[in-house]
Amino acid sequence: MDIRVGDLVQMKKPHPCGSLTWTVTRVGADIKIKCEQCGRIVMLDREVFEKRLRKTLRREAGEEEPS
Repeated sequence: MDIRVGDLVQMKKPHPCGSLTWTVTRVGADIKIKCEQCGRIVMLDREVFEKRLRKTLRREAGEEEPS
């Protein structure tokens, strides 16, 4: 899966604040994401992140991921 720092992603379940959108802030064995609504930062294993990811909404470089 091609995830880059700065990507805006939508997760399957909402954050307790109600937001579904997150910004990727770190990529590696773990992926760090920041909630767009409240600013909370969460770090997930790559496997868990890929399982919980619904779709990529926006690419940092302006590219759209094919649906």
